[in-house]
Amino acid sequence: MENGFFISGTDTNVGKTWATIALMHYFKAQGKSVAGMKPVASGCFLQEEKLKNEDALLIQEHTSLTISYDLINPYAYELAVSPHIAGINNPVNLKKVVSTFNILKELAEIVLVEGAGGWYTPLNERENISDLAKLLALPVIMVVAIRLGCINHAKLTYEAIRYSGLTCAGWIAMCTTPELLNREDIINTIKTSMAAPLLGVLPYLEAPDFKLLSEQLQFPCK
Repeated sequence: MENGFFISGTDTNVGKTWATIALMHYFKAQGKSVAGMKPVASGCFLQEEKLKNEDALLIQEHTSLTISYDLINPYAYELAVSPHIAGINNPVNLKKVVSTFNILKELAEIVLVEGAGGWYTPLNERENISDLAKLLALPVIMVVAIRLGCINHAKLTYEAIRYSGLTCAGWIAMCTTPELLNREDIINTIKTSMAAPLLGVLPYLEAPDFKLLSEQLQFPCK
């Protein structure tokens, strides 16, 4: 078993957080202690005089143990824009993120790191999400929102992950559109277009049921 995974999406708002928490429940059901991390979050609000993010708080809620918010989300930005813009006065330092990850790795058996936006989302003036993923050196799980245009987005993201020299451990089909024509055909097209295994199809839900979502996941036997 790997000591963690990097969760990346084909775009923003594809369901990465729901997929991350579903994975947390999946590994907890296997008896593993699990921590989640959302290193960079835009669109935060003040809580107890600190900027916090709804998705990061949700991840914190579902960890196996009590972990401080700062370890889960070291970079919280108020503006809901790309991190390199939102963090112009406090740019992301990848070494700090790696150090924070190393702390979490000592606390839990599995650490799931959720990226921001897509694979090439800029984090500062020079570095992207892909650079963070390479530094963490974790296998990548790709989350694909099943909607019009997703076949192209999935193929491009998969090739970009491979180009980065990282392993794509698999992909998750996230059904984000309740009434989508030919959903199964779209999923099968993506499935047959790349070598990474399909880890699960997460159904469309109005509100999250993470136990239900986790039960749709299955990692291939090694």
